[in-house]
Amino acid sequence: MPTDPDNDRRTITFTADGPALVEGPVELVTADGRTIRCDRCVVALCLCRRSEIYPLCDTSHRKHRRAAD
Repeated sequence: MPTDPDNDRRTITFTADGPALVEGPVELVTADGRTIRCDRCVVALCLCRRSEIYPLCDTSHRKHRRAAD
C-alpha cells in the first residue's frame, strides 16, 4: 500500500517569546550527531539556548526576559 506523504508532515508553531512547538512524536539529530527521540504529542524546542536540556525547552526563557525593542 503506498504511503500518504501528508500523514508524515509535522506542524511547527513558533511562539512569540518562547519555544518552537512541534507535533510529535519526533526524532531530533543534534549538531554533534546525538539522536533524541521524543514520543510526546507536542515537543518544545528551545530557541533561546538557555535550556539545561537543550535542544528541548525547560522554560528557562521565562526567568530571563529579553528587553523590548
